Amino acid sequence: MADLASKLRAGLDALELPLCDQQVALLLDYLSLLQKWNRAYNLTAVRDPHEMLYLHLLDSLSIAKYIQGNELIDVGTGPGLPGIPLAICFPDRKFTLLDSNGKKTRFLFQARNSLNLDNVREVQSRVEAYQPDTHFDAVISRAFSSLLDMVEKCSHLLATGGRYYAMKGQYPQQELSELPKHYNVIASHRLEVPGVEGQRHLVEIAPA
Repeated sequence: MADLASKLRAGLDALELPLCDQQVALLLDYLSLLQKWNRAYNLTAVRDPHEMLYLHLLDSLSIAKYIQGNELIDVGTGPGLPGIPLAICFPDRKFTLLDSNGKKTRFLFQARNSLNLDNVREVQSRVEAYQPDTHFDAVISRAFSSLLDMVEKCSHLLATGGRYYAMKGQYPQQELSELPKHYNVIASHRLEVPGVEGQRHLVEIAPA
């Protein structure tokens, strides 16, 4: 665990995220929970805790400095990625974690309670069927197959003035060209994720 902690701190330094000791401890506790539950529930194909640290924790946190808003939803969150690391990073913001898979939402319930994350709530639903009482400042996802799929299926979730934040690998030139005219690409950020090879991007989209 000491080795993981030092690697996490080095990664946070590289991302310029000055988290306190309690937040670092929560991230490591989440990683431990994910590893434990993964044996029985098959929550992620990544098994090695060091790979989880880079491919899941630091990858999720690589978008932290770009995310705006107080009410955020992580669609297709799986075992809470990027939602739980971001919720630990921003305890003053509220995160809804949406997934249709019962095993994954049961894990999210356990993680929320074990880590005392009062700013998190998990919802088991398909995105098309989810009708929230309030709309969200930010819709975040790294699960959608295309940007078009994301904006079409999540349009009912976004508040006026809100943004979509799509996590991608390579720059999605073809997907961007398929977006309807009434969507604007606000920004595209090339992400540098410590310990992760290959391209990573974050695309910000807003209705025109």
